[in-house]
Amino acid sequence: MDVKAASASSSSCATQEAEDLLHLRLPFDDGHERAPLLLPTKIMDAADEKGERPDLSEDTAHQISVDPWYQVGFVLITGVNSAYVLGYSGSIMVPLGWIAGTCGLLLAAAISMYANALLARLHEVGGKRHIRYRDLAGHIYGRKMYALTWALQYVNLFMINTGFIILAGQALKATYALFRDDGALKLPYCIAISGFICALFAFGIPYLSALRVWLGFSTLFSLIYIVIAFVLSMRDGITAPARDYSIPGSRGTRIFTTIGAVADLVFAYNTGMLPEIQATIRPPVVKNMEKALWFQFTAGSLPLYAVTFMGYWAYGNSTSSYLLNNVKGPVWIKATANLSAFLQTVIALHIFASPMYEFLDTKYGSGRGGPFAFHNVMFRVLVRGGYLTVNTLVAAVLPFLGDFMSLTGALSTFPLTFVLANHMYLMVKRHKLSAIQKSWHWLNVIGFSGLAVAAAVAAIRLIMLDSSTYHFFADL
Repeated sequence: MDVKAASASSSSCATQEAEDLLHLRLPFDDGHERAPLLLPTKIMDAADEKGERPDLSEDTAHQISVDPWYQVGFVLITGVNSAYVLGYSGSIMVPLGWIAGTCGLLLAAAISMYANALLARLHEVGGKRHIRYRDLAGHIYGRKMYALTWALQYVNLFMINTGFIILAGQALKATYALFRDDGALKLPYCIAISGFICALFAFGIPYLSALRVWLGFSTLFSLIYIVIAFVLSMRDGITAPARDYSIPGSRGTRIFTTIGAVADLVFAYNTGMLPEIQATIRPPVVKNMEKALWFQFTAGSLPLYAVTFMGYWAYGNSTSSYLLNNVKGPVWIKATANLSAFLQTVIALHIFASPMYEFLDTKYGSGRGGPFAFHNVMFRVLVRGGYLTVNTLVAAVLPFLGDFMSLTGALSTFPLTFVLANHMYLMVKRHKLSAIQKSWHWLNVIGFSGLAVAAAVAAIRLIMLDSSTYHFFADL
């Protein structure tokens, strides 16, 4: 009986200890406990099957390891089918044409899937589970590469978020223009309103995993504007005269626009924050992440193809950088599509801003009380509000959406998704790879480095041209 009692007592203590560890209940001098946002510093991974427990690369103030693979898949799909998809007919198909554009979209999907799968398999290296891109790079290369990777990722996410605010502003302005053509509500005003709404949403969603039901709304909004754009484009295409599908511009101009379109191809599929998204998924992490990636690059990409190809078919090389500006139809239907694009953009921006939020919350947050404790909400209001204010100001000053997509793909998405992913895989798996495999990865590193440089030059040229054409705070 004593043995059984001792065993029961031990089991009860172990259960309580595990429960306390899950919520990281650490007592403080003032009697408060840390909020149950932090998960254990040691967490079960795919290595559980081997009886191993890899350490986390660092502590975090956000929830991790709680989301099923399909929720992570919808996070990825939200990025792929964001309102940016309404610009691909003009930014990808017009500069490339039918053959190159179609092949480019399919090839970019295959290459992106491969590169993201490589990155997913590097989630645990050296006995540690790396929940941030910069932690992984720092572990492999050292402190300087940690800083460089963080800088590249920050630029990537900052520019994507800026582009989202521009998109939201365009959607608001397009909605207003459907009912009034007095031009009173200009694009900079719409961008300011969009930034404010995005900030309100950021205050109420403490971390990426908390999106949950909002991912369902995001999917619904995406389907609304994609289906409306697809159907109205198809109707216009059926009744329209023959379209011109030739690639516009002089030979010199075509070279730069083609390179820019290649950067947009990369931008369309990739987030530049795969380790941060993967950190939220339940174990076995690598297997579940691969399921989410297959979901993204199969079913999740079909809406992108549908609206991109239909838009280009309907309007040819006159397709605009925001497809809903081309379509004709009942005012209420177009208004519904534009408002859906606006609302989906608010949700999608939160995904791409989450690495910055996580950094700020972990480094500067109090770590006490629940996520909706007054002092934690006020912290988000001040810090996230300040971050999004800067995004909104840049968006209003330089509202050139297509240029942002090209420059982001060149400066950040190419290096993060392709160059670094292949080189890190080489560094970690070099003793297990054959000579042919090593040559393949080096080819990717060198080739995508060259493309990144060329795309950056092309994007900077586009920005210079637009800056000479349009003034700051332009009403495009």
